[in-house]
Amino acid sequence: MTQVHLRNLTHGDIGWLVQQHGEAYARDEGFDISFEALVAEILADFARNHDPRGERGWVAHRGLERLGSIFCVRQDDTTAKLRLFYLVPEASGLGLGKRLLSECMGFARENGYRRMVLWTHQSHRSACALYRATGWRETRSEPKHSFGVDVVEQGFEIDL
Repeated sequence: MTQVHLRNLTHGDIGWLVQQHGEAYARDEGFDISFEALVAEILADFARNHDPRGERGWVAHRGLERLGSIFCVRQDDTTAKLRLFYLVPEASGLGLGKRLLSECMGFARENGYRRMVLWTHQSHRSACALYRATGWRETRSEPKHSFGVDVVEQGFEIDL
């Protein structure tokens, strides 16, 4: 079996991530196309404006096959924000989610952030379980209508 590697965002990754998020969330959650547009906006902003001294995006791959992503972006001088944490279904069981999360949190810690925050949905049970298992605290849970469906938005944070 080929080893899984993590690398910086490169050519082709943005389009792949937008497509993967759009298709997966439409299929699994019933999200409309506005979610895909949000992912495209987040990635376009990152590609144009990110500061490599305090922000980074990783893509996990095995050979030429992309398996997932995670991003660390600056919210403010002391707080990093985790974004676009995604794994393809075929990556389940590889320990890749924990590895990506650890890499992202380590980067934030090394770059002087004192805490991290993230936004997710309650329906992402495996991701929420991973956050809790690694010390993240749920800071809010709020029913909303987003992306064409009823969801429960959640916020998490962790001190670094």
